[in-house]
Amino acid sequence: MSLGTGLAIVLLLAALGMPLFAVILAVALLGFHLAGYDLVVVAVEFYRLGDMPGLIAIPLFTLAGYLLGEGGAPRRLVRLSNALLGWMPGGLAIVAIVACALFTAFTGASGVTIVALGALLYPALREAGYSERYSLGLVTSAGSLGLLFAPSLPLIVYGFVAGQVGGPTPVTIPDLFLAGLLPGLLMVGLLSLHAMWAGKGIARARHRFDPRELRASLAECAWELPLPLIVLGAIYSGALAASEAAAVTALYVLLVTVWIKKEIPLGKLPGVMAESMRLVGAILMILGAALALSNWLVDQEVPTRLFETLREHVDSPWVFLLWLNLFLLAVGMLLDIFSAIVILTPLLMPVAAAFGIHPVHLGIVMLANLQLGYFTPPVGMNLFIAAYRFGKPIGTLVRACLPFFLVLGLAVALLTWWPALSLALL
Repeated sequence: MSLGTGLAIVLLLAALGMPLFAVILAVALLGFHLAGYDLVVVAVEFYRLGDMPGLIAIPLFTLAGYLLGEGGAPRRLVRLSNALLGWMPGGLAIVAIVACALFTAFTGASGVTIVALGALLYPALREAGYSERYSLGLVTSAGSLGLLFAPSLPLIVYGFVAGQVGGPTPVTIPDLFLAGLLPGLLMVGLLSLHAMWAGKGIARARHRFDPRELRASLAECAWELPLPLIVLGAIYSGALAASEAAAVTALYVLLVTVWIKKEIPLGKLPGVMAESMRLVGAILMILGAALALSNWLVDQEVPTRLFETLREHVDSPWVFLLWLNLFLLAVGMLLDIFSAIVILTPLLMPVAAAFGIHPVHLGIVMLANLQLGYFTPPVGMNLFIAAYRFGKPIGTLVRACLPFFLVLGLAVALLTWWPALSLALL
């Protein structure tokens, strides 16, 4: 059987509903078989996953995010944001933006943010006088914010995969945490300016600043507020590695939600843990299969051939980045972010390095575009999640998200062609 025939069969099975990890694995097995390798090399990739200490950060941060989502943290986060920012023009919309960004940073899943915070934010925005279209567009688009902020799972996965690829410039997870800060703030800032413009004529969307409410909301969030300090402070002080910081974070959140605040009964805890580990299991299956596929692609010199082809038509890193943005937007619509990272990173890193693009900057550009792809019409994943969550037609969500797509598209363009945004803090 030829490679073309095998790929056609795999694509047919994918169209019939074959799981994504199985599609990736089938292509890798087919490639290695036709290249004359023993297929045990694929199984070795899964074995190697269990021997990589940095990978433990993924299930631990995932568990912490799910525990926060099941507890009262979303409600407390919205209350604190409202006390701090609700007095500004467009204050409630800015509250929604900040709350979604912070929540997504810890859960690593924008769909979870839409489901968890949508029930709080969408009715509040409508009651404050915002139009249905603006409210739907804001909650749907803001759900993907936060993927560039530590300890976002996509940042960790990119750092892990990039570390496996190697190269002359090392990529570390702490570097990625720093690199995502300014681009993430740029996105939040531009959406906040848009919110101030949209809310300037809505009197009900503002309230007077109340110091007592701020103190009360701060007291209510007293257990959650140290979390960023625990994660970032421990990592950048050198006291803990990323995996150790993840373990401390998971233990801290577990103690707070189960024993101190008692928001998650012990009887419900196994279900929450099982749900979080289902996401982790999916990520690890995709990761193992994609690493096997990447090894086959590298063995067949696909990155080298890709660069040679591009060099014939592209003579500038800026043009390469332009085409990369368009490509990643399309990928972000069709694949979940974890699959896209583990499949594309080994292919794109050598090509980007040949054009003189720093691998950390490449990672931020990739994640920013994939984040935007989540709600890119017509088939962005978050459009369907929001349509289901709010009971609205897809067409309504597409029209609602278009202004936000343009605003965040501007942010992606700026961080793409202004590398200092990603690299200034390193």
